[in-house]
Amino acid sequence: MLILVVGLILFLGAHSFRMLAPAGRDAALGKLGEGPYKGAYAVVSLIGFVLIIWGFGRTASDSAFLYAPPFWLRHVTELLVLVALILAVASALPPSHISRAVRHPLLIGTMLWAVAHLFVNGEVGTTLLFGAFLIWAVLDLVSQGRRPATAKAPPSWRFDIIAVVAGAVIYGLLVWRAHLWLFGVSPIA
Repeated sequence: MLILVVGLILFLGAHSFRMLAPAGRDAALGKLGEGPYKGAYAVVSLIGFVLIIWGFGRTASDSAFLYAPPFWLRHVTELLVLVALILAVASALPPSHISRAVRHPLLIGTMLWAVAHLFVNGEVGTTLLFGAFLIWAVLDLVSQGRRPATAKAPPSWRFDIIAVVAGAVIYGLLVWRAHLWLFGVSPIA
């Protein structure tokens, strides 16, 4: 469990630096320069991500249950994950009507993904993992809401179509085989 916690601290900590210590982030950016700063950010994030995967793999099989989710929430989870993936794809594309309507699609998608997984997993390790991401996404969303909005190009329906199709394809691949192959659990079993 310690490896998972350290991974979460590193990964979410790196992604929270701007939110928690904007002056410290600006000072580090000014001192290191943009390239080295982004390199250090990427290394810390990658180490955290690897530790999350390793630590979660070690805790997933022997975690005690905190709660027993009702079976019917599986259907809600499937829908929430589909929407989360569409939002995640929309966040990586040029402006779309989705990203215009949902100001921070990646954060909202992360929240939906985390809630969806909390709906169907009651083990300590999974609750820690998805609960940490949910708390981080909510706090970051509040923090982002306090910052001035940046000007964006006009939205395009083309990018909405790409986001929906790509999100649905990723979802289909995850349901079909990828989730089982990557994480050892079939979402439809």
